[in-house]
Amino acid sequence: MNNIWLGIETSCDDTACAVLRNNGDSIDILSNCLYSQIDEHKAWGGVVPELASRAHLEKIVPVLQQALKEANINIEDIGQIAYTQSPGLMGSLLVGINFARGLAKDLNIKSYGINHLKGHISSALLNSPLSTLNSPLLALIVSGGHTELVLTKENAIVGKTRDDAAGEAFDKSGKILGLGYPAGAAISKLAKSGDKNFHEFPRALNEANSFDFSFSGLKTAVLRYVQTKGEDFVKEHIADICASLQEAIADILSLKAVNAAKKYGVENLILCGGVSANYRLRELMAQRAEKSGLNFICPPPELCTDNGAMIAAAAIFTNFS
Repeated sequence: MNNIWLGIETSCDDTACAVLRNNGDSIDILSNCLYSQIDEHKAWGGVVPELASRAHLEKIVPVLQQALKEANINIEDIGQIAYTQSPGLMGSLLVGINFARGLAKDLNIKSYGINHLKGHISSALLNSPLSTLNSPLLALIVSGGHTELVLTKENAIVGKTRDDAAGEAFDKSGKILGLGYPAGAAISKLAKSGDKNFHEFPRALNEANSFDFSFSGLKTAVLRYVQTKGEDFVKEHIADICASLQEAIADILSLKAVNAAKKYGVENLILCGGVSANYRLRELMAQRAEKSGLNFICPPPELCTDNGAMIAAAAIFTNFS
């Protein structure tokens, strides 16, 4: 079978295509191209589904062409296609699904629908020995729409958010602080020069045997804090507030993930999803994992956000090839 894979990701507001080569014992990323729709959605303070699907229609062919060019291959060299099937915005998903299936039919090759969350988990394993796939893994998936703890072998969710996802907590709190959309990167940048102990924001569901998360109360706490302190105070101490907010999120996420890994006897702890690019979360997870004797696995920042490489990798790891 041809070992060249095309991965297509259009679940939300990133149009992504990647070309991977499966060598059997390793995987090479030949290209990983992406068009971000941040500018299209920034004025609205969040992703507008209709705008997202229209942008995917406009950009998917140029992104594919760029991926083929960077991989230095022709479209006929593709052996199989993997695409995001779910979860995601319906209109956005349909663009990628129909494009992938149509292209596969035209090339007379097979195409495979992949779960978006499985893609994020696979992104963390791309730089790990393939033997790691056969060992027990616990993955913390953190993004704008998802916060889940998953035992990969059993495909079992052992913890999840009861309301807002971690990424939502960053974005909604950032909006309250006047940082615009998306706010996660802005908060992280400001936090580097701030005091994480400046103010203690709440850690919800901080119970020994609970692996669920809740971030809606954190957003409310930020709002009340801003209302109480006033605009001038917030502007003066914005870096400290961001550092304290970031610490609250990173603290509870890393604490529950490590505790869950210990409870279920898992040695390999994965951190993945868009929020996994946050430096403090990565740092705290790594520290707590090492202290508990866990092997910490996290993708490089360029593979944390939605991308085509993770979708193709998930198909390869599923042994479709």
